[in-house]
Amino acid sequence: MRWACLLLPQLAMDVVLRQHPNPDQPLALVEGPHARRRLHSVNAAARALGLRPGLSLVAAHAIADGVRTAEYDPQAAERARQLLAAWAYRYSSQVSTDFAHALVLEIAGSRRLFGAWPQLRQRLDAELRELGFRHRMAAAPNPFAARALTNIGEGLFFDDDLLLPALAKMPIERSGLDPATVQALQRMGLRKLGAVFALPRAPLARRFGPDLLQRLDALRGAAEPPLTFYQPPDAFDARIELGHEAESSQALLFPLRRLTADLAAYLSGRDGGVARFKLLLEHERHSHRLQHPPSEIAVGLLAPEREAAMLFELARGRLQHAQLPAPVVALRLLAEELPPFVPAARDLFDPRPQQALPWAQLRERLRARLGDERVHGLAAHPDHRPERAWQPVLGDAPVARGKHAATPAPTLPATRPGWLLAEPEPLREPVARILAGPERIESGWWDQDDVRRDYYLVETARGQRAWAYRDAGGDGPLIVHGWFA
Repeated sequence: MRWACLLLPQLAMDVVLRQHPNPDQPLALVEGPHARRRLHSVNAAARALGLRPGLSLVAAHAIADGVRTAEYDPQAAERARQLLAAWAYRYSSQVSTDFAHALVLEIAGSRRLFGAWPQLRQRLDAELRELGFRHRMAAAPNPFAARALTNIGEGLFFDDDLLLPALAKMPIERSGLDPATVQALQRMGLRKLGAVFALPRAPLARRFGPDLLQRLDALRGAAEPPLTFYQPPDAFDARIELGHEAESSQALLFPLRRLTADLAAYLSGRDGGVARFKLLLEHERHSHRLQHPPSEIAVGLLAPEREAAMLFELARGRLQHAQLPAPVVALRLLAEELPPFVPAARDLFDPRPQQALPWAQLRERLRARLGDERVHGLAAHPDHRPERAWQPVLGDAPVARGKHAATPAPTLPATRPGWLLAEPEPLREPVARILAGPERIESGWWDQDDVRRDYYLVETARGQRAWAYRDAGGDGPLIVHGWFA
């Protein structure tokens, strides 16, 4: 297996920044009792003014008066991490939140869909930035090593033969061991993880207990402690508190865009889109009683949808036609009728016949992970040359090319394969018998790309059926153009 780790070092701050239209303004998160408020974390703009985590709120105001503050909310940070775990199922069938401030996901089964680690990392990076979360990523043969690698760099990837040398050079304080163990090892004169690996196991177990040995074995891949895989809830419920009173629907568009983008991300691990959801507009409280009950706006779609832009446009249309009985202080999006979740214990596309999926469900699963632009059907094109007789169908409508519009794909005759090779190649298997042919195809003289071929349906010595050709009237070797299922 190969595992990727997504470290989320500023998650609590990101939760607040992504809810504001001006995230570059100085911001500090505060925590602690009212009489001893202190800064939990600061963004880059506040750090440039001289603010640092741990400062008292009084000292912070003395250094930079007027800096915007917000309450540190660890529960909101955890909800955001769970949202990202649901989103990560777009790229994996196994996602775990067992590591604090991080996600780990199995990516070996995703290589055929998304490419090698550099391509997958680029996609993950782009989507996380779009969602508004800062991160560091690394990949390794096991999840524990991947998590440790995020402590020393961004985008690192080591295979089995390079992992141990890389871990041996890692400083002990970056390895993920608990602080008390790190301090004790450093007092023994150990600075690198390789020096710890070289120590005899029995003295280590007597000095630190079996937990350290288990941790070291997990980093090297010698042991595989079980992980708990995240199971997203069957409802999406997200809320943004505005921090001011919004008296028009125009002022609600920014939080609405963020909520619909989060809903789209949440749908990544599910078989399709959402057909209906509702917006709840919360109004100002007076004396701990609601002056107005929340205003409910139902959003119903003609067909399930999962694209963030489309969800936003549909919700905006409903919101702009709604009457606001009172100023709005919070916006909530609730979707309770969601498509099925792909179980974490199964591959994305389970090949077992007893669990074969209907084509419509498999198509939606492919679109959810690869994007609509990468999943298309085929339609017939009026050209006798086999390599030009088909063209892509994007969505539900064919894409016309040239002068001719595509028509729905007809039923293939028995002598036509369902799979054409991207490039014809010589038939290397011995031919047991010729089942049909020759069928001559001469076409293409009008665009200087004419072909003259004799096609045969042949059966190889292994029992495979191929559609092969040779030059018209010739007796040269057969060239495979397609295979039959």
